[in-house]
Formats: sequence, structure tokens, C-alpha cells
Amino acid sequence: MNDERYEKAKARVKELKGFYSNLITYVVINLFLIIINLLTSPTKIWFFWVTIFWGIGVLIHASKVFVLRGRFLGEEWEKRKIQELMEKDGRS
Repeated sequence: MNDERYEKAKARVKELKGFYSNLITYVVINLFLIIINLLTSPTKIWFFWVTIFWGIGVLIHASKVFVLRGRFLGEEWEKRKIQELMEKDGRS
């Protein structure tokens, strides 16, 4: 029981670490792109395209980690699917 709880907690930490790494990378690189854009061509603003589309990806990642966690293709779905496949295999 404790090993199972530990593995779940470890998996959750890995999930959170992945999201926070993605978020930090997003912020740092976009700040860098803003600076490059404003120094090289301040009249032509292009950095926001990267920021918007990558930002959509970060939001999707956040929703998977914080909102949809376990609901869509999560742990409960995996358990049900394993049970279903084991029952199907047992019948054939």
C-alpha cells in the first residue's frame, strides 16, 4: 500500500516538474525573443506569434496537469481498460 502511494506521488511530482520546466522555458525564451525583436526590428513586431501559439501549448499542458488530471485517459481509465482487456483475454 505504501509503495503504491509512493509511486503515485513520484509520478505526480514528475508530472508537475515537467509542467513547471515547460513554463520556465516558455517565459525565458519568450523574454529573449521579445528583446531580440525590439532590438533588431522594433517596427515589425513578430514575437507575439510565438508567444501566442506556444502559450496555447502551455495552457493545454496546464489543463492536463491541473484540471483534467485523471479524468481523460487517466489512472481510472487505465484500470478499467486493463480490467476490460484481461476479461476479454480470459474469454478467448
